[in-house]
Amino acid sequence: MNAPSKHQTVSRQLASEITAGKFNRSGRLPSEAQLVKRFGVSRPTIGRALRDLQEQCLIERRAGSGTYLRSGPAPGKAARPTALQLGLIVPSLRRTEIFESICSTLASLARQHDCGLWWSGSTQPAGVDSDMSVEEAEALCGQFIERDVAGVFFAPFEHRADREDANRRIIDRLRTAGIPVVLLDRDIGPFPNRSPLDLVGIDNFAGGFLLAEHLIKLGARRLAYITRPLSASTVDARIAGARTAMLAHGLENPRAFVFTGDPADAKFVRTFTQPRTCDALLCASDQVSALLLQTLSRLRISVPKDVRLVGFDDVRFASLLTVPLTTMEQPCPDLALTAFRAMLERIADPMLPARTLLLTPRLVVRESCGAYQGTRGK
Repeated sequence: MNAPSKHQTVSRQLASEITAGKFNRSGRLPSEAQLVKRFGVSRPTIGRALRDLQEQCLIERRAGSGTYLRSGPAPGKAARPTALQLGLIVPSLRRTEIFESICSTLASLARQHDCGLWWSGSTQPAGVDSDMSVEEAEALCGQFIERDVAGVFFAPFEHRADREDANRRIIDRLRTAGIPVVLLDRDIGPFPNRSPLDLVGIDNFAGGFLLAEHLIKLGARRLAYITRPLSASTVDARIAGARTAMLAHGLENPRAFVFTGDPADAKFVRTFTQPRTCDALLCASDQVSALLLQTLSRLRISVPKDVRLVGFDDVRFASLLTVPLTTMEQPCPDLALTAFRAMLERIADPMLPARTLLLTPRLVVRESCGAYQGTRGK
C-alpha cells in the first residue's frame, strides 16, 4: 500500500482538527513556522498542506496576517443564503479514527455545496477519549429539530447495554419531525436485521470473509475471533463472513470461535491462547488488535511466530505497531461522498425505498499475519 505523502498527512490532521472545532475560538491556525516545528517537516511541505486545505475551502490565507478558517463562500462564488442545513450525530467521534476522516470529508463536501453542517462532540474536556452521552445526543437531536435541518447523518451508539433503545429514540424523534436520516457505518439493530433507513458503510461480511480466507491460505487452521462486549452489528457481519470462509475451505466451525472481553486483560487472553489451541486471531478492530498484541507480548506469545493476528479499519497506527498489522482498509473519503450523495437524493425524493450502500474494503497485508515468513508446518 502506498503511504500518504508528508503534506497529505499534515493536511489530513489539520482538517480533522478543523472539523473538530479546535480553532473555532480564535478562527486562526498556527503560523507556518509553528506548524513546521510541530510536524517536523519543511516549510514547503507545510505550504503544500495549507494549499490542500485552501482548495477544500476549509481555510483562507491572508497576506501579512496568517491562515484563518474560511467564514464565507469560496472565491468566485456570490454570497447567498445556505441552501441546506444538515446535522451530524457521531457519538464515538473522539475515539474512532475512521469517523474523524468521514466527518472531515462530509464537512468539506458541505462547504463545496454551500450547505451548513451542524454537529457537536462530547462535552468532556479536550484530550479525553469519551463518547458523546445519550443525553448529549438527544439534546443535539432536539437542536436539529428546532433548526428544522434538512437531514441528519447518524452513526448509532455501540458498547452500551441500552444502545438499541437509545438509537431508536433518536431515530423516532427525527422521523416524527419529518427529517431524513442517513446511517453511517452501521444499523440501529442487530445483524442481519435492517431498519427502514438509508445505510452507507462497507461490506463487513466480505471483509470478514477475505481476512479469514487470507489466513487460511497462509496455512492457519484453528481460527478465533476476538471482540469487545456490546460491539456494533458490523462486527457480527464480519464474524459471519469469517465463519463462511472457514466452511468454504472445509474447516470446522468450532462452538468456541468468538471470544468477547477486554484484550488488555491477560486472564481473558489466556482463555484462547493457553493451551495454544488457536493459530490465528481475527480482531474486531485495529484498536482491539493493538491491545491484544501488547497482552500477547506480556504472555511471551510471539506474533506472527506463535500466532497470526489481523485487525480491521487500517487506522494510522496500524503500520506503526511493534509488529505492523495486517488489516482491512475502510475507504473513509468514499464513504463520506456516498453518504452525502445519498442524503441529497433522499431530500430530493423522500419516497425512495430504503437503500443499503456498501463499499468494498481492501486487504492491507503487513507482517502480523505471517505472510512474509512463509507457511509454517502444521
